[in-house]
Amino acid sequence: MTTYQKIIPIANQILKKYDLCEHCLGRLFSKQLHLSSNKLLGKKLKKNLKSAQRCYICKNLFDNLNYFLNMMLDSASSYSYSSFSVGAIIKPSIIDRDDIVRSKYKLKGIDGIKTDITKELGKLFSKKTQKTFDYLDPEIVFTVNLKDESCDIRSKSLTLSGRYVKSIRGFLQKQKSCSNCSGKGCRICDFHGITEYDSVEGEISQFLFKKLGGTTAKFTWIGGEDKSSLVLGTGRPFFVKIQNPHKRNLRVSSVNLKHTKVNNLKIVLDSPKKPLKFNSSVEAKISTSSKIDSKLLQKLKNLTQNPIVVYEKSGKRSEKKIFSIKHKKHDDTSFTLFFKFEGGLPVKRFVTGDDVSPGISQTLNIPCKCLEFDFHDVEVK
Repeated sequence: MTTYQKIIPIANQILKKYDLCEHCLGRLFSKQLHLSSNKLLGKKLKKNLKSAQRCYICKNLFDNLNYFLNMMLDSASSYSYSSFSVGAIIKPSIIDRDDIVRSKYKLKGIDGIKTDITKELGKLFSKKTQKTFDYLDPEIVFTVNLKDESCDIRSKSLTLSGRYVKSIRGFLQKQKSCSNCSGKGCRICDFHGITEYDSVEGEISQFLFKKLGGTTAKFTWIGGEDKSSLVLGTGRPFFVKIQNPHKRNLRVSSVNLKHTKVNNLKIVLDSPKKPLKFNSSVEAKISTSSKIDSKLLQKLKNLTQNPIVVYEKSGKRSEKKIFSIKHKKHDDTSFTLFFKFEGGLPVKRFVTGDDVSPGISQTLNIPCKCLEFDFHDVEVK
């Protein structure tokens, strides 16, 4: 006796007790027969019986899937994507009735009705759009709520890398978060997490939201600078993750914004999991509290011989290396320092010697102050 012949009596028993649609009946046995279409199997098992007026399990939900398909198509109309997956929310009573039938007839190892609904919606959507159903790593995910007849769509985040040049002073690197949601995204900030765009972060975010859509932008900075600092040369590298983007390609690699210029902008797989090591080349203008001469400034070359120790308020201790250091004296109480160092050295504290040892003030044995400092290069190792 074939497997099909064995299931016919069980199917007939079920149909005597419960009116089931072709989808729900076929699903109870399709895995045993290694068949992909529940509906065709259900049709075959019911060929000599009258069609159910109203399915006991799904209440003829499968007859209305086109309604939800159109909802999915409308939701996805503003998105670019090549793959998708579907999740569903259904009434608990449907799942309960499905469990009753499966339990009563000891039907194990079969798909639940929710799985079948998402599979069917996936097939219909794929056929209509020619997009790929990808359960593991989809570019967009639908959550179809069959209880309240709504459809939610989320797209996979997109990560970009680039470098920014800042040639105007008085412009912050980081943007303040929305005061209402602390950066999580709410109606007040249009779900962007920020309400103003008056920083490097703000300008780049605004540009990317315009080009790609999306909600929040999360930045990973390779170092930082003061509001008054310039970032010159090839610029400072950064990574940014855009949540829920509508578009997935960017045709520009460089752009001039109001206060910044962005170069080498491209889509990458992900932001770095660990902090990247980098070196910075800086020009710092320094004033001294008493007179200096060129012979005294020669002492600064000793700073390349041993690591600089940096102490944080948290108790953390780190060591940073100075690779090269040059100076240019302006007058008796000011000079400019050109130095290349390991990323993460706090420049102003290095000058004053505030929990940084040895610092400029310590080395010269004169209190020094950093008036401003600019980055000429940021080199990722």
